[in-house]
Amino acid sequence: MTISRASDILPLSDAIGRRFEYLRLSLTEVCNFSCTYCLPDGYKKPCQRPAELTVEEIRRAVTGFAQMGLWKVRLTGGEPTLRRDFDEVARAVASVPGVRRIAMTTNGYRLAERAQIWRDCGISAINISVDSLDPARFAAITGHDRLSEVLRGVEAAQNAGFDSIKLNAVLMRGVNDDELAAMVDFVTTRDLSLRFIEVMRTNDNAAFFDQHHVAGQSVIDRLEAAGWQRLPRVAGAGPAVELGHSHARGRIGIIAPYSRDFCSSCNRLRMASDGKLHLCLFGDGGIDVRPLLAADDVAPLIARIRAAVGAKAPAHRLHDGNSGSTPHLASIGG
Repeated sequence: MTISRASDILPLSDAIGRRFEYLRLSLTEVCNFSCTYCLPDGYKKPCQRPAELTVEEIRRAVTGFAQMGLWKVRLTGGEPTLRRDFDEVARAVASVPGVRRIAMTTNGYRLAERAQIWRDCGISAINISVDSLDPARFAAITGHDRLSEVLRGVEAAQNAGFDSIKLNAVLMRGVNDDELAAMVDFVTTRDLSLRFIEVMRTNDNAAFFDQHHVAGQSVIDRLEAAGWQRLPRVAGAGPAVELGHSHARGRIGIIAPYSRDFCSSCNRLRMASDGKLHLCLFGDGGIDVRPLLAADDVAPLIARIRAAVGAKAPAHRLHDGNSGSTPHLASIGG
């Protein structure tokens, strides 16, 4: 396989000048949790579901993206660690020249026992879903009474030496929004980042969205009133507005897709577990590039991706109540 030198790389950008350096790679759409905002009835296996990308197909895909300058890869799902070959996938991605940072997002159900193994596979950053610090409420949201287990996993991740550990919390009106202060206190004394994520409307949760949506800007306003200040955006960062406080060890980020100009700094692309490229979480469907992953020559893949990204829409259409073809957040990795 031909490897491009850094000096030969032509950065991947779209028609309005946004540059892409961050790939979210979904390894599976299967999840063992049944979170109210995503899969309230649990994962339902369709009658016919395409096979997930193999380790070799994943290596080729990431190689193609890396040869266009993408250097950060996040392994997502569903729950990515449900794949029996998850460790092999992580090592394969870590071996790709040009990839400098591998992150993962998990519900944390195996983290206490596997944190060091995953760190040794090359993963340096981890996001863990913790939607409540109350055990009963955590169980009601996720369908699993596993909060203590997940928090042990957070501690194991700290001991394993991950460079970045973030806790993801979907903030929902009437469900867990009264825990905002407790969650902020939790990271104030710990070297962790907390991410508050707006409920996002998908094709199967319109009523849930209307009932429970909390505007991310309102959370930012509350934090700034309490002395939290916005931090500079770092290279390769995702969409969160990040804040710090002079008296806090941890940091807080707000992911607010309904905020003004949210899409203007988009730097990420998505590949689903079936080999479809998604230019936006809320686009009108994926572009099947799996046939281009059958051989080591990634030139045709690169050409196809460049052509697709050149036509990427300037913004999502969530403000119009249009969430594209996304059935639920587990389908292409959130």
